[in-house]
Amino acid sequence: MKYIFDSSPLIDLFRHYYPEQFPSLWEKFNALVSEKQVTSVREVYNEIKAGGDSLANWAKQQKNVLFLPPTTEEFSFVVEIFRIPHFQTMIRKKERLQGKPVADPFVIARAKVFQCAVVTNELYRDNAAGIPNVCKCFSISYMNLEGFMQQENWVF
Repeated sequence: MKYIFDSSPLIDLFRHYYPEQFPSLWEKFNALVSEKQVTSVREVYNEIKAGGDSLANWAKQQKNVLFLPPTTEEFSFVVEIFRIPHFQTMIRKKERLQGKPVADPFVIARAKVFQCAVVTNELYRDNAAGIPNVCKCFSISYMNLEGFMQQENWVF
């Protein structure tokens, strides 16, 4: 299975599974990245790099391998997402006004175009416009970080 990571599970990986303390986890994760089984999008990189922490430093090293720019097909699918007025609220007014990156629609689009499962820590909520809701609407598989680890049979 291929996976597309949102920023939240990457943040949690660094927050709870320090590379120095969990080297075998990071060897497996980095192998999946190298094999292109795990990818993300440029907008996730833009969200993460502002942190200036160990995650940001790791992301800079992975920039051209993990955090890919959108394809024309992905841009077209982002348009499909936003054709549903309710999903337009994914881009909050604060982000628009401050010019901050918004990764969610691009994460979903990559998953749809390349038939990946989205890995996010967002939860499905009735009538919400979050990643799980959009994924469900477009029949895209999604899971949280724990689900990803279970899918990969990671036991530590």
